[in-house]
Amino acid sequence: MKPLNSSLVAVAQGNTDLFEDYSTGGPMWTEQGSRERRTKVQFDTPFAAPPAVHCGISLWDVDYATNVRCDLTVDKITRKGFEIVFRTWGNTRVARARASWLAIGAAPDDDMWDV
Repeated sequence: MKPLNSSLVAVAQGNTDLFEDYSTGGPMWTEQGSRERRTKVQFDTPFAAPPAVHCGISLWDVDYATNVRCDLTVDKITRKGFEIVFRTWGNTRVARARASWLAIGAAPDDDMWDV
């Protein structure tokens, strides 16, 4: 559990395109083995402290002839944003991917001064 030290709770959400390697010949589509793509997300308004972030796949376009493998996580969560980390391995071929995310945390409070 992540306790909030504020009576003001903020929610931010969005969809972020991670890559489109089919049209560009990128590594998620053309290569094999371990691959990783990191995508930075910046909040419109910073939270008072690093929020809890949930992330899921909202679009996944893969090759039907190969195994489908994916590891989707978030990393480097700060008040201002985070990174979405998409990993695949083996012979998986991913043409494109998009992630939906939701961040919940303490909202900035103008009455709380940082001295």
